[in-house]
Amino acid sequence: MNLMSLVRRSLRQHALSSFVTIVSVGLAAGLTMSVFAINAQTYDAFTGGKVGFDAVLGARGSQLQLVLNTVFHLETSPGNIPWSLYKEISEDSRVTLAIPYAVGDNYQGYRIVGTTQEMFTKFTYREGQGFVLEPGGRVFDESKKEAILGNYVAEKLGLTVGSAFTPYHGLQFSEREQHEDEYTVVAIMEPTNGPSDRVLWIPIEGIYRMSGHVLRGAGKPMRARPGEVIAEENLEVSAVMLKLRNPQAGFLLNGQINQQGKVATLAWPIARVMAELFDRIGWVSRILTMVAYLIVVVAAGSILASIYNTMNERRREFAILRALGARRSTVFSAIVLEASTITTIGALLGFLVYGGILAAAFVIVRAQTGVVLDAFRFDHALWMTPVGMILLGALAGLVPAFKAYRTDVASNLTPLS
Repeated sequence: MNLMSLVRRSLRQHALSSFVTIVSVGLAAGLTMSVFAINAQTYDAFTGGKVGFDAVLGARGSQLQLVLNTVFHLETSPGNIPWSLYKEISEDSRVTLAIPYAVGDNYQGYRIVGTTQEMFTKFTYREGQGFVLEPGGRVFDESKKEAILGNYVAEKLGLTVGSAFTPYHGLQFSEREQHEDEYTVVAIMEPTNGPSDRVLWIPIEGIYRMSGHVLRGAGKPMRARPGEVIAEENLEVSAVMLKLRNPQAGFLLNGQINQQGKVATLAWPIARVMAELFDRIGWVSRILTMVAYLIVVVAAGSILASIYNTMNERRREFAILRALGARRSTVFSAIVLEASTITTIGALLGFLVYGGILAAAFVIVRAQTGVVLDAFRFDHALWMTPVGMILLGALAGLVPAFKAYRTDVASNLTPLS
């Protein structure tokens, strides 16, 4: 209690410097926890999150571009593949589910994806969990101009069941690229906290028949006419999303399509493709980590400076304590405890800073990718950072503590005037 009384009195006497130091420690702790927690969550979301598909079949080119375009809806399409290739892969015994995608349009900047009913009747984005439609909704009719909206899109655009919208050509919104077709919303998906929440889903037939679209599957331009059946030879798909029977199937298809074939690309496994992306940009994460560590060191230095700079005016105080019977160890412990107290308060403040940074990151990451960060997810950084900073703060207090320990009683009790 005597030590704590000394600490409380010192904090009150030097309130301003103590406050500034606590804030700097809080900012350092919050930033450090945020860097590690956000890095871990984004890595897991892109390399092991709720993707649901095992592989993506698309045009010859970059596997990464193919995955970003189809799974995360972040890239442009590398090209198209013929409908016959989709039919062939869907009938392969090694494939349990093949769902075609056709992209190239948007509404107010949100991507429109043409697909089949299987996306909502057979696909599961995690074990036993498929897309769920909110009450009052239904799966679109593949022969009609109907749409199912991701939860985030519906929320941002204010669309509900029964609302109508007109697509725009291209992946970037431009008022000059508006189509003539009008689609009716027949369902809103319940949140998946993934990229699918940012998509407007329509029948793939709608993509083929949309005004202004040209089909080139047969090698020459062809425009679909109302009521006319489109020959399969004219059709193309942007990609085919695949669920495989087992990992061995992926290995065999990879060799058949990527190593022996020259027509298409198989992105498999999706997690590995995305992990390669993070390996390429890992230097960004390492720089942020280094900056976070540097800020922690600066915070520890501010603790040392804050306490050390008050030592000259506190020498007489320590000398009086010693004259009244206080041991050198008591004075030493009081300084270390003061440094630890400042750091502890700052570390607790760090959780508020962490919450603020995570809230901002939540909005940005969800808007750009559809991925939702979990504020309550446990991360080792959430306990290692505060503990580490408290220990570092105690170490920073050793220098002024030794100075107080060596305070000479006689010389510092001399009258001031």
